[in-house]
Amino acid sequence: MASIPESTKSKAGLILSGGGARAAYQVGVLKAVRDLLPLPEKNPFPIVCGTSAGAVNAATLAIFADNFGAAVGSLLEVWENFHVNHVYRSDPIGIARVGARWLAAMMLISRTSPMSLLDNSPLAEMLSRNLDFGRIQENIDKGCLYAVSITCSGYTSGQSVSFYQGGPGTEAWERTQRVGAAMPIRVEHLMASAALPFMFPAVRINREYFGDGTMRQIAPISPALHLGADRVLVVSTGQQVANAEPPRVRGHLYPSVAQIAGHALNSIFLDSLSVDIEILNRLNRTISLIPPEKLREAGLPLRQIKVLVISPSQPIERMVVRHVNELPWTVRFLLRGIGAMNRNGSNLASYLLFEEGYCRALIDLGYQDTMARRAEVVEFLRDGQEI
Repeated sequence: MASIPESTKSKAGLILSGGGARAAYQVGVLKAVRDLLPLPEKNPFPIVCGTSAGAVNAATLAIFADNFGAAVGSLLEVWENFHVNHVYRSDPIGIARVGARWLAAMMLISRTSPMSLLDNSPLAEMLSRNLDFGRIQENIDKGCLYAVSITCSGYTSGQSVSFYQGGPGTEAWERTQRVGAAMPIRVEHLMASAALPFMFPAVRINREYFGDGTMRQIAPISPALHLGADRVLVVSTGQQVANAEPPRVRGHLYPSVAQIAGHALNSIFLDSLSVDIEILNRLNRTISLIPPEKLREAGLPLRQIKVLVISPSQPIERMVVRHVNELPWTVRFLLRGIGAMNRNGSNLASYLLFEEGYCRALIDLGYQDTMARRAEVVEFLRDGQEI
């Protein structure tokens, strides 16, 4: 009996969005998925797409795609024992050096502009030491993985670029302000995708500097669809509450720098994903009303895409207040000056709080939220006969 071509097989896509330290929530979701699989070593997501901190999780899954359970175990080992110094320099000398550069630039003493508020070279060193990127192609060749994409934002072109590595059936794409470029995934793609604006330095890839992938990503789900996914599991790091009435709050005090920065980061990381999910659901409803034969006669290659979204059941900002004092005193000193140590500025702190207490709390929340929707998750995986 002839085998089914890989490019025509049903494929589940996994979308891991950004959010700095909030990405620990994704690990809790993946832990629950692993526990729901009767064969946890088999990868249930042939297509994995990551952006910002989600890029690190996505790359880890791709590198260990030949054993999904081991991949999740590796992520748990890192995130449950995270400390700020694993991601960015928090020692007094490192903080003082960056602060001096900013002060000199503002006082016009130095003509060299500081690249970022924090030095994330420890993260680059950790990723280079622990991840063997050559295994991605090995897993693709073995059929354990179909494709992986990492999305970055170009500071010069203004384009959202999804760098992807996949099998022979994958093809590059180009749309308005977003493209897909085939390239072996390396540590520089992860560092660029996770380069929070102002917080971490941009990374040069080929001829352009790139920053956090969420900044210009107007269609976060599209890379998985371009790579051939017919259903997607989207793991968000912010609440996705449809048609919720926004609370009316009186604000008598001028917003702090941290409050404004946190609001901006929420807009970058959460709003585009919510809009993309809403558009996809509308398209699905429209397509369901058109008979399949009519679509074929019109030559329209449209198909319904099943979307399952897992998002926090409670506001992450409220969790930050309980853990913000776990930050090193140097970082607390830096954040206190811009108002990030109080409740109004907790949004900003939620992206930088790479400490084990906070990360473990997010992992637990992701696990509980996924298990609360156990039937939906099992059905999603069973659609492609993964379980």
